[in-house]
Amino acid sequence: MAPLGKFSGFRREGNDWFCNAELPSDICVSIEGVNFHLHKFPLVTRCGKIARAHEESKNTDGKTLCMVLEDFDGGPDTFLVVANFCYGFRVELTARNVVLVYCAADYLEMTDEFGEDNLLSKSDSLFHKNILRNWKDCILALQSSEPVLSRAEKLHLVDKCLSALSTMVCTDPSLFGWPMMMYGSLQSPGGSILWNGINTGARIRSSESDWWYEDISYLSVSLFERLIKTMQMRGIRPEKLAGAIMHYCRKYLPGLDRWQGGQGSKTRTVASFSLTPAAVDQSVLLESIEKLLPEKKGDSFCRFLLGLVRVALILNVNQTCKDSLEKRVGMQLELATLDSLLIPNFSDSDTLYNTECIERIVHHFMSPGSNMPAFSPSSIDPQTSSSSESSRKVAKLIDSYIAEIASDVNLKPGKIRSLAEALPDSSRSLHDGLYRALDIYFKAHPWLSDKEKEDLCSTIDYQKLSFHACAHASQNDRLPLRVILQVLFFEQLQLRTAIAGCFNALDNEIAPAASLTAPGERVGEIIQRDGWVTIVRENQVLKVDMERMTSRVGELEEEFSKIKQEMKSMTKPSSSISSPRLIARKVGCKPQPSDAQPESVDHAEPPPLPPRSSTKHTSRPHQSGRSRHFSLV
Repeated sequence: MAPLGKFSGFRREGNDWFCNAELPSDICVSIEGVNFHLHKFPLVTRCGKIARAHEESKNTDGKTLCMVLEDFDGGPDTFLVVANFCYGFRVELTARNVVLVYCAADYLEMTDEFGEDNLLSKSDSLFHKNILRNWKDCILALQSSEPVLSRAEKLHLVDKCLSALSTMVCTDPSLFGWPMMMYGSLQSPGGSILWNGINTGARIRSSESDWWYEDISYLSVSLFERLIKTMQMRGIRPEKLAGAIMHYCRKYLPGLDRWQGGQGSKTRTVASFSLTPAAVDQSVLLESIEKLLPEKKGDSFCRFLLGLVRVALILNVNQTCKDSLEKRVGMQLELATLDSLLIPNFSDSDTLYNTECIERIVHHFMSPGSNMPAFSPSSIDPQTSSSSESSRKVAKLIDSYIAEIASDVNLKPGKIRSLAEALPDSSRSLHDGLYRALDIYFKAHPWLSDKEKEDLCSTIDYQKLSFHACAHASQNDRLPLRVILQVLFFEQLQLRTAIAGCFNALDNEIAPAASLTAPGERVGEIIQRDGWVTIVRENQVLKVDMERMTSRVGELEEEFSKIKQEMKSMTKPSSSISSPRLIARKVGCKPQPSDAQPESVDHAEPPPLPPRSSTKHTSRPHQSGRSRHFSLV
């Protein structure tokens, strides 16, 4: 065999690799269709697996030994590194290939038993002394373990990487002097961070607690899921986990940022990493991420969950994932906003928005045991923590939601009613918002019958309408007459209740004087009793007046129809010319006699009578002129 100094490496010809040596090859190793034409001695002295195969093939009479490594981890590129090591060429182990080489060395049994300082011990030393102590290298090694994940799991390489990363995230960075901006003095001349005197190759980043979000987002879904679970076991704060999950989802779910209102996290790039994003199946990602979400609530987290609900409906993930996301939103619905609730309908339905999803979320909110702790006490308004205040906020939110979707012409009345009745009456102190929503719905659906309108209006408690709402409803021609009458009745009832309250206040003020001036009977009780009697009487009078008004309207309609018939009959020319007084009488006019005086003169002193002869001459022309004028009218 030629000395090693004459070797100049390997060359490739098609799918075959040859060693640049003067001796012909006597062993051929085939991996994934790529053939390596090598020599037995360098491989046998380093690889236990190949040495055993050589021992078993000694009876081949010097023929070339052919081996097919079907289950070799790492592929042809990794075996080329192994071949270079066996021939004594320089091999560079980095964070990108150390896990692959480690698994290949374990597969080929390249232990120190077959050579001092063999490849397995070299890989193990680099992995434990350098890779696990460096954030960047640990991320790179973990990402590169995907092709050999099963053997890396067997060798506990993945678990060690996950544990090291979790430790560096959960530990105060000030203990390391890295990677906080305030420790910029621990910096190499080239600008990289020095950690325990070792050049990490990473650049100094900001002192924010989310410095690691972008780095771990390059991991695959399975590795990211395992890393988050490891961090949970380490006791990392839930808000940090939620931030990492939100960053990861926004990176691989492109449609999610569309509903985040510009609240997406900042893009962080690490030039020294040169990582490529993982290939992610969005449905698998969403179904896996849902199990990692912490049982906490917060404003931005609630908005993020509603974005996940939209994406889940688009991707049509499994029903368990959808139900869990809707339940999580329902347990913090009081923190939602109107624009985040406007979930488009992605099914074949004619409606614009998915009202069934919102209705399910409201039912989850009303279900017992729906309380959920916040990420931090300071992040939630103390008034919102009470169940009654939460119910009022949700009721106001749902009323605004109904008003927003009411303009949809394809929205059925049953959807509106089910949404309005999803919350109990106690959650609404005022029904003005619900009345406004129904009024918008009636305006957009003028073809609804009075019965359908009355059915929807039955969800309104008229006693909880403000005076302004009552005044608007009493003049709203879109409401049925029965509803208007009910509004008027309760408006009067509210007014009388207010008057009774004034009487009670007056009773409290004059109570001491009443004990002196009217012993045996309090003046307040007299006032309250008389006031109540007055109210009852006024109510009865109001009912009678309304009945009279209704009957009078009927009479006027009958008279109007008669007048129209008479006017039609008077359109004939012969009758209008022949009998002007009859026309005037039918219309309702009473023609005055020719010698009638103006109305303004009736109250004055009568003028002195002229001589009889002059009266005869003047009255005749005056009478004829008056009659001609009336006949032309």
